[in-house]
Amino acid sequence: MAQKRATIYEVATLAGVSHQTVSRYLRHNGGLKPATTAKVEAAIAELNYRPNLVARSMRTRRSGRLAFLVPAVKLNVLPLRLVSEAVTVGHAAGYAIDLTGLEGSAAERAERVRELAECGEYEGVLSLGTHAPGPEVSPSATPVVTIANYDDELRGTGALADSAAGVQIVRTLAELGHEHFLHVSGPPGWASARNRLETFLKTTADLGVRGTVAEGDWHGQSGFDAVAALPRDTPVTAVVAANDHVAVGAMRALTQRGWRVPRDVSVFGWDGHDFGRFCTPTLSTVVIDVERQGREAMERLVALARGLEPPAPDARSLHTFLPRESIGPAPTRRARLKPLPAPR
Repeated sequence: MAQKRATIYEVATLAGVSHQTVSRYLRHNGGLKPATTAKVEAAIAELNYRPNLVARSMRTRRSGRLAFLVPAVKLNVLPLRLVSEAVTVGHAAGYAIDLTGLEGSAAERAERVRELAECGEYEGVLSLGTHAPGPEVSPSATPVVTIANYDDELRGTGALADSAAGVQIVRTLAELGHEHFLHVSGPPGWASARNRLETFLKTTADLGVRGTVAEGDWHGQSGFDAVAALPRDTPVTAVVAANDHVAVGAMRALTQRGWRVPRDVSVFGWDGHDFGRFCTPTLSTVVIDVERQGREAMERLVALARGLEPPAPDARSLHTFLPRESIGPAPTRRARLKPLPAPR
């Protein structure tokens, strides 16, 4: 037999407060003393109380639910760190989050956004990627917040594709004595890859150091192949990879060729993936705070859903330069590369 669902009155009795006080807590109206809040939270936890969202929606037009919409065409490249942070913030604010994939053209996705905003099931809609320009508040007064730094293929644009940190990478390595650089690029269809390449070429030219380019594709194999193809007498002493996966592939090829990182070659990645902390040596990188994007967007949506003034966005760059063990001074004497072992 299913256990009877706890009521708001039982929570109030256990907490020693009125049911109106519990209701105010659940509506996040504030004004409660910390001690009262603590007693209500303890009672809710002990009774495993869950609000009846359907009944509450009928009475107050509040469903306790938010919709999070993502383009369905490229779920394999979904920015999971962003999504996870946004969902965490929404849950902490007391909302259930429905994650929905959107298909079709930008106009079709925009129409779907409007439908969900006007259906009465959601207090707010968060949309990832472009669909069509529109106001943050729909005609139904249900707020819609868009994270627009992604195109239809979920490729980063705008602030996500900023490459200014690339200047600091090349300049830092040049100050360490490096004069010959290899950049393993990302696919040209990505704005971030194009920007990182352009910044690399411009900065090496401005500093009077040599920069060569090998085409890559975001995958570790392209970094491995680019280093494996270097001649044994190459002057390259620094590899600037388009992302962390490419950088790790390059490090593996350097190790197989008998070249030590960073004693013989320095390596710098980009994106700040957590696995870089566990490489040997640890990987220098540019950390992109995509979590902040998800957190700020959800905080804005929650504020609009409650009729509050949204917090001001953080104006700082999403990109943080993070040197680690994989870079060091340029070698004063070139050790000859060992040939790659024959494939088995």
